[in-house]
Amino acid sequence: MKTPACPWSPANWPVLRRYDAAHLARIALPLGGIGTGTVSLGGRGELRDWQIMNRPSRGFSTIAPGNDAPFFALAVRTPDGATTTKALLGPLDAAEHEHHEGRPVDHHGLPRFAEARFEAAYPFGQVHLSDPALPVGVTLRGFNPLIPGDTDNSSLPVAVLSYEVTNHSSTALMVSVCGSIRNFIGRDGSRIERDWKGDYTPVGAKQNRNTFRATAGLRGLFFDSLGVDPQSPAWGSLALVTEKAAGVTCRTASVPNRWSNALLDFWDDFSGDGQLTEKPAPKVSPGTPPEDDPMASLCVQHEIPCGGSRTFTFFLAWHFPNRPAWASFKMPTGEESVVGNHYTTRFADAWAAAEDIVPRMDGLENGTRRFVEAVAGSSAPEVIREAALFNLPVLRSQTVFRLPSGELMAWEGVMAEAGSCFGSCTHVWNYETATPLLFGDLARTMREVEFTRALDVDGRMAFRVVLPLERGTEWKGKAADGQMGCIVKFYREWQLLGDRAFLERLWPKVRLALAYAWTPGGWDADQDGVMEGCQHNTMDVDYFGPNPQMGFWYLAALRAAARMATELGETDFAAKCEALFKKGSAFLDERLFNGDYFEHLITDPTTHELVDWSGERAREIPPFQLGPGCLVDQLVGQSLAHLAGLGGLSDPAKQRRAIESVMRHNFLPSFAGHFNNMRSYVMGDEAGLLMASWPRGRLQVPFPYFAEAMTGFEYTAAVSMIQMGMDEDALRVIQAVHDRFDGRKRNPFTEPECGYHYGRALASWNTLVAWSGFHYSAVERRISFGARPGRHFWSNGSAWGTFDLQGDRAVLRVLHGILNADQLAVAGYRASAINPANVSADQIRAFRLSPER
Repeated sequence: MKTPACPWSPANWPVLRRYDAAHLARIALPLGGIGTGTVSLGGRGELRDWQIMNRPSRGFSTIAPGNDAPFFALAVRTPDGATTTKALLGPLDAAEHEHHEGRPVDHHGLPRFAEARFEAAYPFGQVHLSDPALPVGVTLRGFNPLIPGDTDNSSLPVAVLSYEVTNHSSTALMVSVCGSIRNFIGRDGSRIERDWKGDYTPVGAKQNRNTFRATAGLRGLFFDSLGVDPQSPAWGSLALVTEKAAGVTCRTASVPNRWSNALLDFWDDFSGDGQLTEKPAPKVSPGTPPEDDPMASLCVQHEIPCGGSRTFTFFLAWHFPNRPAWASFKMPTGEESVVGNHYTTRFADAWAAAEDIVPRMDGLENGTRRFVEAVAGSSAPEVIREAALFNLPVLRSQTVFRLPSGELMAWEGVMAEAGSCFGSCTHVWNYETATPLLFGDLARTMREVEFTRALDVDGRMAFRVVLPLERGTEWKGKAADGQMGCIVKFYREWQLLGDRAFLERLWPKVRLALAYAWTPGGWDADQDGVMEGCQHNTMDVDYFGPNPQMGFWYLAALRAAARMATELGETDFAAKCEALFKKGSAFLDERLFNGDYFEHLITDPTTHELVDWSGERAREIPPFQLGPGCLVDQLVGQSLAHLAGLGGLSDPAKQRRAIESVMRHNFLPSFAGHFNNMRSYVMGDEAGLLMASWPRGRLQVPFPYFAEAMTGFEYTAAVSMIQMGMDEDALRVIQAVHDRFDGRKRNPFTEPECGYHYGRALASWNTLVAWSGFHYSAVERRISFGARPGRHFWSNGSAWGTFDLQGDRAVLRVLHGILNADQLAVAGYRASAINPANVSADQIRAFRLSPER
């Protein structure tokens, strides 16, 4: 292990959005790696939503709300010996004062700073604390490394918390910063009890142990358990460490916590001289069991000269190996086995994780900062840059985890205490490109699972994968949009990877998945290029009859399959796919386009004959259809086809008219007068884009979500608008989302749909890609951009950098990885040779572009 020459402290971090005191209450920025779980940094400096024990636990702070939740505190001692002690927290919100027993929020009884504000450019969060009664100001900086193309270093179980204290007085001050945690191993947020006196019973914690450790470069607290079942998902270890330096003191225990006396004893100790005195394990009365969740504290003290600053950095690491298979969701057999976590195979325990991570913090922070600066410094509108970055927490939340063998698995989202809709749902994860463009190796594992674990022998793909993977096909549902989308995603990953062996190995499975549509009773059983059968889809219902949602996905899959078949020399299959594509494309333009947008022609589920929704047989229409509605994501297949480099799928003029109609009919500048019988993600005077509208008359029973507005769909429509030159409308849609997630009403780092940290919200990344017009093909060894001037961020899953375009001058920079390309293509210009090819990190190539003739 490398020992750094001096303790690490953070550099200056970029900022994308600032939040004042009135917009802090809902902020919770997740700190944690891909597949590790997270603890969130609140807008006022609190640590909240401790979700590190293999399950969601929104609002969990290791105990029921009270003063014993983990916290950091500051002690300031002046030359005359007077000490002032405060929690490193901003003031409470006006709505946080009432509770039936006087415990409205965590740390309700601790003195706080008078003022707070928050700044962010994910994954960086900064809390600024000040108080006229104190001679110091404090900036808390929290982050977890996030470096595209470097999955291992973006999957670290750590929260970095750095407190910079500035002395505003005219004399030197002795300043201490201390973190305190009760050992809550075994307690995952699902089981908390209080007795009538307000003392909590730590259900789950059992014979937990705190020890002080000092190893090369580190000092700190190690938390483990002697009594929690080693097979429990809540069994594992924690470490709170600082880099080895003078002025470190600790307590591994406190007095018994009867009537909250442990906190009182700590506060008196810390407030005395800003140092801690070790306590023996609490003595208990005869017949009373020992304290199962003892409190421990770690303190660092330094003198700060007048006008000077000093940084106090702590690292919180964790290690909880026993992830259940789709925990909290009943499997088809009723079983729930432990599948484990990939990150815990890399470290023996939390202390080992800290020993690995902390000495490398300079490089980890630098890689993260370069990425964020590249995105934040691009010419894309601020709301696009923010939307792209602020939804990446999905990949670090409990929505996502990795199996020990490395496969990325995902819920659709997470509820407060349970996952939402298991199985890496294909039709939800169709919408995003953040995973393949930032972490291509992880996207590849998702395609491997879809085509080797979820595909049955007849070509039916289970749109939810059961775990363990050996049981992958047990879910018998099939989704038309999900299955076709997986073919498009496989094509995209092949293009990004340029791995012919990957294509050759899985092509038979891909071909089988497409041909399933042509089987008797299939989605296109008559093989006319049009999906007509029973089509289960992302609206969680079955559509009957041709519709744009499935129609465009099918066209994209046909074109992708034709190109892959051509690459492999299967000319007959390629010709069949092309012929079906042409028929289907003509049908969408001629039959589904109604002059304003693409609509759904409903068919009888039994006879497959078209049903006139407004005629005498209207009552025979099956429930939960789209029919003549204007659907928000009617062009999703086309949008993702453009991003995958598959080109246009139908008449572009009709497509533009359709997306103009979505904006005209579905965008509401205010929801104050809008009726919604389902879930409300937009309310009152907020603006948003409806899932569907019916300019020509609504069905009596439309699909369930028709009156809602959800961000993943809004971003998808905005991407189509950008692709078709409707920038102003696209930005209006994205701005509406931005305004709703303002820190006061909603947390800007999670955009819920059916659960928080919802996978479809990652479609926000697509807006950044569409704005630049970026596309990359390792197969063709070409990187492409649109003609929009300015600086653009680009990433291909393994390498990333920036592209500058001003007039006919272009500069391509690689900031990470190696760009394997020998051609640059810019819309409106002839392709330029990249010479020399294969650009490495920190290299640039400059071009003088020649217009197309």
